[in-house]
Amino acid sequence: MAQEEWLNRRPHGDGVLELQLGHAPENRLTVAFLRDFQTEIMALSRDDSVRALLLTSPFKDFCTGLPLDDAAGAERPDAELNAAFLALYASPKPVVTACAGLCSGAGMFFVLASDVRVAHARAGFELSQVQQGQGYPAALMEIARASLDTNTQRRLMLTGQRLGPIAARNAQIIEIIADDLEDLHGYALKEARKCASLPPATYAEIKRDLRRDTIAGIETRLDESMSTPDTEKRLAG
Repeated sequence: MAQEEWLNRRPHGDGVLELQLGHAPENRLTVAFLRDFQTEIMALSRDDSVRALLLTSPFKDFCTGLPLDDAAGAERPDAELNAAFLALYASPKPVVTACAGLCSGAGMFFVLASDVRVAHARAGFELSQVQQGQGYPAALMEIARASLDTNTQRRLMLTGQRLGPIAARNAQIIEIIADDLEDLHGYALKEARKCASLPPATYAEIKRDLRRDTIAGIETRLDESMSTPDTEKRLAG
């Protein structure tokens, strides 16, 4: 599938660009999709005409994470997960996410790596890796550590329970709840326009400083994983 079929750009003026995640039917995170998402985010991060990003999905669920066969025990695309969500977390642009339906597993990191989070009144949020016998790649673990308080880490990451929008707002995972889908997009677009009106260089500088330690921690862990004996043996063939 071509990139433009599952990552659709929709300009809204004033520097706001909507990036619609369209990997039907529920934005499962495959290697190809993650690679294309990383490429797109890095390109948009360098584009001076873009002043704010709005992430949306046209599907019933925003993102349900890895394909079921991966969750059942197949090898995870750790490198692609790390690269995609590090690119999103480190983007100098304001990122607003409009979440409808379920946001599950690794798909939760579209929300946790963004700056402003808007959700539909029937949205659900879960980190179900513990139930599937899966851990977290380095970037995802560090983003979760930086984005969630310790009680929310316990509730989500150690039990895999699902939070509704009110509980998610109380845990500061989201800020705004919309009663219907039209309001969801409208509220999120309004927040993106607010972000786009801010001085871009100042915003980028403050965001970089706030996230500097987490990004450095991710990069250190990735460097260490590349220098382990098992990795060196695989690279040597």
